[in-house]
Amino acid sequence: MQIAIIGYGRMGREIELAALERGHEVILKIDMDNPGDLDPAQLGKADVAIEFTTPETAFENIKACFKAGVPVVCGTTGWIGRLEEAEKLCTKNKHAFFYASNFSIGVNVMFKLNKLLAGIMNKFPSYDVKLSEIHHIHKKDAPSGTAISLADDIIERIERKKSWQNEPSGKKDILGIISERIGEVPGTHVVSYESASDILQISHQALNRSVFASGAVLAAEFLYGKTGNFKMEDMLEF
Repeated sequence: MQIAIIGYGRMGREIELAALERGHEVILKIDMDNPGDLDPAQLGKADVAIEFTTPETAFENIKACFKAGVPVVCGTTGWIGRLEEAEKLCTKNKHAFFYASNFSIGVNVMFKLNKLLAGIMNKFPSYDVKLSEIHHIHKKDAPSGTAISLADDIIERIERKKSWQNEPSGKKDILGIISERIGEVPGTHVVSYESASDILQISHQALNRSVFASGAVLAAEFLYGKTGNFKMEDMLEF
């Protein structure tokens, strides 16, 4: 495939390496130095675009891909409030769109386990659930998109939790999320169930960014030739 990378920062460079390793060609790299290349003439040469930018620019970048008729894989987090709007645009105009808050296969297995565990622990109110996440100091959003996904799935299944907040919670109906930004940590997420007698945890720790980049390239391969909205559970057949 011929791939356009929108957002050529740390993740963009990792995506380029992953794409080349899998035999693809990167024909366009768009960053803050060349935003003018984000036009139908340039984008239209690509088979698929992979977008990792900022919460402020993601939606418009996705619209630009739609305008060019190019399938787009998006991994930018922090703009979830407009995700439904992007999905509706995709459906209305028969485009192809793949969104994930995290492209790690391991994290997506954790998503599945998190749902299962929350359903079980709903029956045991003596356990309070907490969530923590650590990322590098360059990450702009907090909590992470992955943490929000985990929290939303917990709230959907544990009746005693009604909402989440991005700080420790002393209230039984609020799920507390602790977000830390430390050094160059790629990403760590921990869900804890704590009682007076024991602690049960599920966790995922990324060792480097390549795990996210390779997942994004696999998503691009999956999306190529399709129309519609897709997520990691579609690709992994959960």
